[in-house]
Amino acid sequence: MKFDVKNLKLADSGKKRIEWAGREMPVLAKIREEFAKRQPLKKINLAACLHVTAETANLMITLKAGGAKLALCASNPLSTQDDVAASLVHDYKIPVFAKRGENRKVYYQHLNSVLDIRPNVTMDDGADLVSLLHGDKEKLAKGIWGSSEETTTGVIRLKSLAKSGKLKFPVIAVNDSKTKFMFDNRYGTGQSTIDGILRATNILLAGKNFVVAGYGWCGRGIAMRARGMGADVIVCEVDPIRALEARMDGFEVMPMQEAVFRGDIFVTATGDAHVIDLNTYERMKDGAIIANAGHFDVEINVKALRQISQTQIQIRPNLTEYVVIPAEAGVQKTGSRRGGRDDSNAVKSIYLIAEGRLVNLAAAEGHPAAVMDMSFAGQARAAEYIAKNHRKLKRQVYALPEGIDNDIAALKLETMGIDIDELTADQKKYLSSWESGT
Repeated sequence: MKFDVKNLKLADSGKKRIEWAGREMPVLAKIREEFAKRQPLKKINLAACLHVTAETANLMITLKAGGAKLALCASNPLSTQDDVAASLVHDYKIPVFAKRGENRKVYYQHLNSVLDIRPNVTMDDGADLVSLLHGDKEKLAKGIWGSSEETTTGVIRLKSLAKSGKLKFPVIAVNDSKTKFMFDNRYGTGQSTIDGILRATNILLAGKNFVVAGYGWCGRGIAMRARGMGADVIVCEVDPIRALEARMDGFEVMPMQEAVFRGDIFVTATGDAHVIDLNTYERMKDGAIIANAGHFDVEINVKALRQISQTQIQIRPNLTEYVVIPAEAGVQKTGSRRGGRDDSNAVKSIYLIAEGRLVNLAAAEGHPAAVMDMSFAGQARAAEYIAKNHRKLKRQVYALPEGIDNDIAALKLETMGIDIDELTADQKKYLSSWESGT
């Protein structure tokens, strides 16, 4: 069995971590028992590019129980838990190609390694495997029955590919399932982003001005959790509906170029590039802290920050101080500073967490297992759905069927010991009729 992990001697620690996470993932455990009996993935080669964490390990074990031949690589160079990777290889005999801190060259070697199994199904978190299958590995695309995508950023890329008419196989957007985005994106990202910031900085959030760029489901969760810890939250948005929603939720809303004068902490959660850029750094207060909660490390323009910095100092694990040189000429101000201090022409320190990479996984452990239980149940069901239906699926991006989504939610409620009401026959009849009125 081919693999590439940091150290197999870490396996014992990783196995304990996998088993601990498994205790919080009862829905996936039920699917695993079912898969072991039915073998819905028998003789299917499945290549996965996901964050190599204890929660992902439980998904891999479930897929293997269903009969799949697997290979796993990391979807982010800083998200791999090396002991988990070692345990998957040593204890569960699942090939893993992932090392925390791997450089770009090794990262792409690992992507290619999982595709060497000539998969029928792929599973992505960010669409890097799909991108390769539309580029250097295009010849393998003919053998792909379908793929599933875990994150918002990946779905955006895939829908763009489908819109251009270039998508070579069907994709299930697991991220668009209600049991994923309404819980994983909101509650998972909300909690784990704050966790990453606190681990990297050990600061007190209460009383700080906390700027959230983007008010999608991830931004909602981050803003909610930051406020819960006593921070004054400012939301920056480009979408008028989301901006209005943020204001109605009780947050201040303003453009980034106004918020920048007030912010103590900045978190990006947009899925777009250069949300924090040169003109943002120039206006930031001394001591501002920056983190990214988006999948790719493009939201914070780290290259620009390095270029205007005099020195770069590692202060703590995952926290780098950039001492910024003042601009030679005055900076043209736009908008109101609303009581903020103008530090555009002063030497100042700006602190970047985790190199601008996904903060909840690079500086912490990612989402809690209890919320990933639903997300990865969706991934397991998506693999099964592709296996059953690939012959009739078109080359487009699909949502996971609503019935499967509802079944996952029902299973989660069952494992939590929660019962809900059922419609009576009369209620069902009323809802399906048009005759009844005032």
